[in-house]
Amino acid sequence: MERTLILVKPDAVKRALTGKILTRFEEAGLKIVAMKMVWVDKDHAGKHYTTNEEFLVGMGNKTLKTYAEYGKDPMEVMGTKDPLEIGKMVREWNLEFLTSGPVVAVVLEGIHAVTNVRKLVGATLPTFSEPGSIRGTYSIDSPVLANDRKRAVRNMIHASGTPEEAVLEIELWFHKKEIHEYSRADESVMF
Repeated sequence: MERTLILVKPDAVKRALTGKILTRFEEAGLKIVAMKMVWVDKDHAGKHYTTNEEFLVGMGNKTLKTYAEYGKDPMEVMGTKDPLEIGKMVREWNLEFLTSGPVVAVVLEGIHAVTNVRKLVGATLPTFSEPGSIRGTYSIDSPVLANDRKRAVRNMIHASGTPEEAVLEIELWFHKKEIHEYSRADESVMF
């Protein structure tokens, strides 16, 4: 059993997709053990989107890879080819996006929760998400379009990437007393 964090981002909340998204997780057998709607301030969002150099360079390299795939010149759009500088720009866009409206933060619990949630959510970039995944069903936003418009990719949902990341993110978003333990009626049949 694992726990993981998801954030239903402002684009999904504003599109009234929160219920449909949460239903997908519950129907798959994941249990909601904590949930709240918050309007995130920039300080809190900054703790979620870390300033860790490795993280920023990773985001920058992903952006450069996407540009290469689409034949775009990063110098023309971003003004740099430095992955760290690009990562810093993308981080700022993510901060602006996460603070642009209400977010629904949820802790899910279940068998291999991190892996199963990421599979249900789909690829980070909606344009590459598998059909039937949450992102593949409800979004087609493109990283190239987002970068051209100097904004975050509207990918509707965040899901912890590893069990270690999930622990840190759950601690960032929830106090221990906000996380509940209970049995779902169908647990004995499913597991």
